[in-house]
Amino acid sequence: MHSDTPIFQGQRKQLCEHLKSEGYASDKVLDAMNRVPRHLFLESGFHQHAYQDKAFPIAAGQTISHPSTVAWQSELLEVSPGMKVLEIGTGCGYQAAVLVELGVKLFTVERQKELVDFSKKMLKLLGLRAEQKFGDGFKGMPVFAPFDRIIVTCGAPYVPKALLAQLKEGGIMIIPVGEGTQKMVKIQKMPDGSFVQKVLGDAAFVPMLKDKE
Repeated sequence: MHSDTPIFQGQRKQLCEHLKSEGYASDKVLDAMNRVPRHLFLESGFHQHAYQDKAFPIAAGQTISHPSTVAWQSELLEVSPGMKVLEIGTGCGYQAAVLVELGVKLFTVERQKELVDFSKKMLKLLGLRAEQKFGDGFKGMPVFAPFDRIIVTCGAPYVPKALLAQLKEGGIMIIPVGEGTQKMVKIQKMPDGSFVQKVLGDAAFVPMLKDKE
């Protein structure tokens, strides 16, 4: 692995053990996170801090989420290998890498071209495959719908109707909703086409951006 030293591997293992002890996620999710070298998604100046449970700035004024947030959202998504998953907000590609390691077929949308280019390069470097799009996350990826799961990794001011429409019956969406601070919301599509929502706790994400043609 490109510059994934034993020191980084040891720090990563410790981080995953900490996340397990705090109850953020199952072994399945944490094993996937343990296979993804988070430091490679950060600028070199942050490498020595990459396995602390902290968010860091990335390009285009965005951030890479806390590992605990990635673990929590990944766990809430309840994925199984082979599921079609839509991610809104690729960012640097770290959450995407964890999802691909969980065995899903990933489709991911990012509004910042700089981050699309970076995440494509990183996923390729790690040998991970995803269908990536530069575009407006509020619109999703209707051409590939429906999806078993949808994960939104930025704070949405409301739940976009286009994303609800792209969710399969029985499917689950995990989305932080609110302006400023957000609530993590789990939405499940029922067999009759209705939606059941459950608020799962507080969240803090950069805002979801729209109007990208």
